Amino acid sequence: MTYDPTVQRPASPVFVPERPSESEYLPYYHKYVTLVPEGDIVGLLAQQVGETLGLLRGVSEERGMRRYAEGKWSIKEVAGHMADTERIFAYRALRIARADRTPLPGYEQDDYVRAAIFDQRPLADLTDELAQVRRATVALFRGFDAEAWTRTGTANNAEVSVRALAYIIAGHERHHLDVLRTKYL
Repeated sequence: MTYDPTVQRPASPVFVPERPSESEYLPYYHKYVTLVPEGDIVGLLAQQVGETLGLLRGVSEERGMRRYAEGKWSIKEVAGHMADTERIFAYRALRIARADRTPLPGYEQDDYVRAAIFDQRPLADLTDELAQVRRATVALFRGFDAEAWTRTGTANNAEVSVRALAYIIAGHERHHLDVLRTKYL
């Protein structure tokens, strides 16, 4: 079954978190948070993936292997990276929202991509996987109450809030969508 972001879903939770302050995430993530427009972050997460899926579904298998420069990821690797990163950040949000104070480790994105077999997989599979990951992310965030959204925890040796993680996920996708459009396609 393929995720269709155009299908009407129940409304977002009654509680819509405020935009996170810069103190709620590492400065590195500011570039992602600033890409996210004002409004209902869960609704945006549910909607925005449609644009990314539409773009990726229009890329041929051959073109999925394209790298815009030596040493850069292929389009397939970008798609796989987006799914991996969203899983990691959603997992962080889950742990923190559930008041787990255990510090969470960072991860090295280049090591993940090198160890993955994204280029050996059909682009359609990677695209479907990204859709399923987003569906799970939206379901997770829809279940948070006001208290969960404002909880903070430690990830990658820094404090981060649940709401910041939602904005980082959305901004990370917007960043890569822009990269795909401007450098790959």
